[in-house]
Amino acid sequence: MDMMEGEDNTNNKKEYSLVKIKVLFFARARDLAGLSEMPLEVSSGSTTHDCLKKLLVKFPSLEEIRGCMVLALNEEYATESAIVKDTDELAIIPPISGG
Repeated sequence: MDMMEGEDNTNNKKEYSLVKIKVLFFARARDLAGLSEMPLEVSSGSTTHDCLKKLLVKFPSLEEIRGCMVLALNEEYATESAIVKDTDELAIIPPISGG
């Protein structure tokens, strides 16, 4: 019985451990957020989608570019299912046009 309780404690610690990432905002995303970068803490095992949901709560104006933004994780394009790890950099990149 003691072993089972110990295992439960280990699982609880794992569930509640946090990772700290750096979020970078570019172009229109930077304008909408009012920041060029910020730290973000998420639960261990979180995806870039989870991070984005947290950012949309904090910065609802980002919804304006939600459908067309691109995510990059550690300077490589990423899907919303990519898992973030401690010290990762997540970039929010809006559509860029030019002539």
